Amino acid sequence: RFVLVADDPKPALIKRFKLSEEQADYILETKLRQLARLEEMKLDAERDELEEERAKIEVTLKSKARLKTLIKQELKADAEKYGDARRSPLVERAAAQALDESELVTSEPVTIVLSEKGWARAARGHDIAAAELSYREGDKYFASARGKSSQQAVFLDSSGRSYSTPAHTLPSARGNGEPLTGRFTPPPGARFDAVAIGDNATRLILATDTGYGFLARFEDLLANKKAGKQVINMDDDAHVLAPAYVGDPARDRIVAVTTEGHLLMFSVADLPELERGRGNKLIEIPKAKLASGEERVAGIAVVAEGSGEATLYAGQRKLILKWADLVEYGGNRAQRGGLLPRGLRRVERIETTG
Repeated sequence: RFVLVADDPKPALIKRFKLSEEQADYILETKLRQLARLEEMKLDAERDELEEERAKIEVTLKSKARLKTLIKQELKADAEKYGDARRSPLVERAAAQALDESELVTSEPVTIVLSEKGWARAARGHDIAAAELSYREGDKYFASARGKSSQQAVFLDSSGRSYSTPAHTLPSARGNGEPLTGRFTPPPGARFDAVAIGDNATRLILATDTGYGFLARFEDLLANKKAGKQVINMDDDAHVLAPAYVGDPARDRIVAVTTEGHLLMFSVADLPELERGRGNKLIEIPKAKLASGEERVAGIAVVAEGSGEATLYAGQRKLILKWADLVEYGGNRAQRGGLLPRGLRRVERIETTG
């Protein structure tokens, strides 16, 4: 106790135990040697522990498997010590799928305009006076179709082939557009006769001016090749008419009118739905007039049962036929149809207007 507590233990030892200086020095030196030995033993033990730890670390660093196991153990230990219940839930999702380009395109109203020389463009909106747009010298308006920028535009040529392209890729109507022959490869001598736009499920009637037609799905008109695909089996010297869109195949009516003023309305359900073909006869035209080209089908329109109306154009004149008027021309498919009033028999085209 004197050695551990006193600042100067030697005088205290001599006085307490009546020791000589030599005896006191011996006692103090013996204690210090023991303390030094104990400290040396402690240092040796610590050195051995460190050497053992270093050896383990070196073995671990040389082995990827041991290192991976160590990391896993440490992560588990930290999770058990500091972990708590997950705060953000894990939700299982369906497998990732490639996005369709059309899904990224803004869906806006557009009008696809086709010129007589086969140039195409897309105008924003549906209130477009397509015939009044500017055209290249020697060219003029031919046909148009209204739809959305996210849909596919389809063009039909005089050989009965169809070609498709995304509507949003067509040039703006601010210019003259671009020739479709730059995008597609139609047969030599073929001309572009019609344009349509819609969704895959859209139904429309395809017909020719020789008086034959059928019901088709829009998706069957899509082609992934520049050469297009054969859709309509054409008669000699036939032209493809502007397609007529069908809302309800079971109840809608088709109105067919010839260039001599014969008009016939019958049920769309009387026509077959085909992927490709010639279709059935729509309206009767005398063989002699048909062969000579004296009379052809001027156009077709589809009207809703009970409320539809169609507008006929004959030169500068036009005639609006409401449902009550159209009923007078009702009949069976392939009949001759009724004759329009005088002055309106040289029909050039027909449109669905109601």
